[in-house]
Amino acid sequence: MGDILNLPKSWIQVTIADLGKVVSGGTPSTKENSFWGGNISWISPSDLTGYSNKYISKGAKSITQEGLKKSSATVMPAGSIHFSSRAPIGYTVISSCDMTTNQGFKSLIPAEGVFNEYIYYYFKSAKQLAESHATGTTFKEISGTAFSKLPVPFPPTNEQRRIVAKIEELFSELDKGIENLKTARAQLKVYRQALLKHAFEGKLTAQWRAENQDKLETADALLKRIQQERAQRYQQQLADWETSGGSKPKAPKRLPPLTYEELAGLPKLPEGWGWEKYGDLCSVVRNGISAKPEGESGTPIFRISAVRPLFFDMTDFRFIDNTNGEFDSYCLERGDLVFTRYNGSRRYVGVCAEYRSDEKRLFPDKLVQTRVFSKNISTSYLEKALNSGESRKFVESKIRTTAGQSGVSGDDIKNIPVPICSTEEQIQIVEELESKLSKVDQLDQTITSSLQQAETLRQSILKKAFSGQLVPQDPHDEPAAELLARIHDDRNKANIVKTKGGKA
Repeated sequence: MGDILNLPKSWIQVTIADLGKVVSGGTPSTKENSFWGGNISWISPSDLTGYSNKYISKGAKSITQEGLKKSSATVMPAGSIHFSSRAPIGYTVISSCDMTTNQGFKSLIPAEGVFNEYIYYYFKSAKQLAESHATGTTFKEISGTAFSKLPVPFPPTNEQRRIVAKIEELFSELDKGIENLKTARAQLKVYRQALLKHAFEGKLTAQWRAENQDKLETADALLKRIQQERAQRYQQQLADWETSGGSKPKAPKRLPPLTYEELAGLPKLPEGWGWEKYGDLCSVVRNGISAKPEGESGTPIFRISAVRPLFFDMTDFRFIDNTNGEFDSYCLERGDLVFTRYNGSRRYVGVCAEYRSDEKRLFPDKLVQTRVFSKNISTSYLEKALNSGESRKFVESKIRTTAGQSGVSGDDIKNIPVPICSTEEQIQIVEELESKLSKVDQLDQTITSSLQQAETLRQSILKKAFSGQLVPQDPHDEPAAELLARIHDDRNKANIVKTKGGKA
């Protein structure tokens, strides 16, 4: 938003400084306890984080009379409009009582005839304009001088009030729609969780299983075949070693089986299903590369954030020098299930996603590569099972937090209990889940688009409001130019009185 042109005849373009007194805030010394905890309201931009009300009466802290005297904080009357000028720029609120602010605000004490709620909405629309006039390297800040000079489209007082009433009417309808969309999104999330839970309790395929009972292999029989397959695989590795040399392959070791107590703590599964520790299905469970990625070229290596539940972000990577091929053995292969070992957020610790690519990509030490050796177990089935139900609950019980980072170990991942059913039913579960989850994702995307459109509409309403297109003009209103002249006249009279008082 640059200069404001093509305004209605009764409007005028002014600056913020034309409309009242611009005030900066201040902060008493935090080392002096006597400056804090008094009865003077004081706010900082952090008090407006997530704050959506138009008015505010107090912040998290307050100051004393002594703190006021020993700082540049200024008491402003109720009705003043406060605009955060840094970290971040653009938070806006009106004080409902006398109030002070820290230096992170530029505030306007409006003159008579200036409707503070009109200015409040204008400030809400002027975030980008203010940012364009901000300076600074560590963080951007708009100075008091630059803030005072920002242009304001200024209508007659009565029209200011009509504009605010219309904005609030339209915003109220918009907010109801947004609330409905957010409710729908929350319901989708619940449905998604229920869908995954039912899938791995056997409920999703109960009818299919009843219709195909005579064709289904039990989990016990399947797992025995898988272990035989593992033994045969080891024998082949030994034969290859005897022929080619190198490091002798290690004999596969089964994990201690789930105890009676552990099984008793897990939900009962349908007949023919069984619980198995994830590590007994894997030929590989290992952390990635600890070397630091650097530069803009080399071999791609994923960031930790590339792995999210059921989603692998192929665009989220850096580069690492691998010209001598020392990291080649750490390349992911199609079908690998990759887990997050550490993350700042607990909800992303121990989640996994299937690598569905043939591209040569590496992974860092805070991710864990796992590889299922049997083709009789669907990796897509395991990906979904490991991110939900009892498997996810087990991971969450193992998360440990130190120095702000939450994590699980490779052993924790190996010991995750996984519900196992016949290969045919695994495929059926994956098909049903992917069909239903695809519809859920489409609906979620529709909601996201609708929320974005709602925000665009909100900005469109504000744009119309401050260009004179939201409500009709009333020829009986006092023109804004006359109002501005009176404001200037009142200010000059006040200055004359102040000067005379000073001489006296």
